[in-house]
Amino acid sequence: MTESLDSTRAAAWRAYIEASQRLVTQLEDDLRADSDLSFADYHVLVLLSEAPGQRLRMGELASRLVFSPSRLTYQISSMQRRGLVSKEACPDDRRGSEAVLTAAGLLALAEAAPHHLASVRTHLMDDLDDAEVACLTRVFERLGHRLRAARSTSTTHTTSQGATDARDHR
Repeated sequence: MTESLDSTRAAAWRAYIEASQRLVTQLEDDLRADSDLSFADYHVLVLLSEAPGQRLRMGELASRLVFSPSRLTYQISSMQRRGLVSKEACPDDRRGSEAVLTAAGLLALAEAAPHHLASVRTHLMDDLDDAEVACLTRVFERLGHRLRAARSTSTTHTTSQGATDARDHR
């Protein structure tokens, strides 16, 4: 049986969960009110705007968004219908596809960004001093790196295990 958290860690966990959910909800509400974009729409637009040629392979985009392939397909389809992105065959590998930022998507991002930044500042950053920002950065970069590595290991293990299982059942 897993050992319970001590009261200090339990309080930290509860504070994190409640505050992070409230923060994401507030940022999403503000973004939708100012731009009609969802938080996921905005994140896709940011990632594509920063990518070379403003395009990313679907697998890479799913990984960076921490989306399942089916969730990404739904997200990109929704954004395609609104003209924010297009989906094209990969130039190097015709079996793969890429999400590509459209001019309308870039414009939507440019219009939403100042309002979103103001919301992020108001609801999070302006309340933190430099030491708190540095601490949060260290903690979440470390956790993100560890979680990505663990997911990569479990995905690799699952994939190789599935191949082993398939061979075992021939």
